[in-house]
Amino acid sequence: MRVSVIASAAVAAFVGFGGTLALIIAAATALGATQAETASWVTAISLALAVSSGYLSWRYRIPIITAWSTPGLALIGASIGFTMQEAVGAFIVTAVAIIITGLIKPVAQFVERIPASIASGMLAGVLSSFVINAAKTLSLDPLLVLPLIALFLIIRLFNPAMAVISVLIGGVIFALLLGRADNLPAPELSTLTMIIPEFSLSAMIGLALPLYLVTMASQNLPGFAVLRAAGYEPPTAACLQVTGLVSLISAPFGAHTSNMAAISAAICTGHDAHPDPKQRWLTGPFYALCYLVFAIFGASLVAIFAVLPPALIMLIAGLGLIGPFINALALALNKQDERFAAIITFAVTASGITILGIGSAFWALIAGLIVAGMDHLSKNR
Repeated sequence: MRVSVIASAAVAAFVGFGGTLALIIAAATALGATQAETASWVTAISLALAVSSGYLSWRYRIPIITAWSTPGLALIGASIGFTMQEAVGAFIVTAVAIIITGLIKPVAQFVERIPASIASGMLAGVLSSFVINAAKTLSLDPLLVLPLIALFLIIRLFNPAMAVISVLIGGVIFALLLGRADNLPAPELSTLTMIIPEFSLSAMIGLALPLYLVTMASQNLPGFAVLRAAGYEPPTAACLQVTGLVSLISAPFGAHTSNMAAISAAICTGHDAHPDPKQRWLTGPFYALCYLVFAIFGASLVAIFAVLPPALIMLIAGLGLIGPFINALALALNKQDERFAAIITFAVTASGITILGIGSAFWALIAGLIVAGMDHLSKNR
């Protein structure tokens, strides 16, 4: 045991939680969730990550780090017309689909065959609205926003992983000093709120299916790649089954999908965590402990966000997604012969259109696959 193990786990957990908590708030707001339901969401997803990371790391002696689906949150936040009850139904279906993927190998192979450019184009389209909204905050409250953007750009030069965290902490302090927020609420322990799911066809097609594909393509596959790059051979099927199971259990309490981590995993699998690769699995239990603490105080954290100005929430969410947006756009345009299909996918997703009650992410996927298929047939003539 080394101090570096605890430090790496704590940094990974703090960056993953604090850097994207604003996205849960934005997604919950888009679904019309109450503050109690939002707090339950944070509590349940934190417990799911604590259980899955702790168990998988201990069971396989590999630093298997799990996280919530950040692209999934962006997708939920950009969706229009769904209720919290419909979203919970979609979360349950997504969890079942992930479990099936872990049980039936051909299903996983089918998902892997979806062109990365198409999946990335869809993801980039989802993320674009958040990045653009972050820029719009300049006109909403320039006195609050401009110093925070400057802080983000400066911290990013020295420690990119802490840049968004710095904006979060600095933003809370600055908002209080400027009188943009009420006094911070008193600390309170978290509780779980059961939400009765609704299974509507539009939510299954417009939310569950895109959420499943985005989670698999943008979270699970890169997460496994990080572990392999660090010299480990992750138990793919077991990881999907466990993350799917904890997602299924936590979904009725408002939590969306749990999955493999990429950025957080990179922090816990490197030499800085422990010189001996065989001992780095110890970061998993400590990472789990951090999320257990987050779960206990989830209600207080949501209450703090509830008194912050909307412009600050939009700014934090947008800044936190710049990195994933850049990566998604780069992957979408990586292959020259697939760029046209990727841009079509991006444009349809970013448009936010709804047809037959089904959101733009699904139609973007269909449009991108059709265009890619036409291009493929044209080349083989």
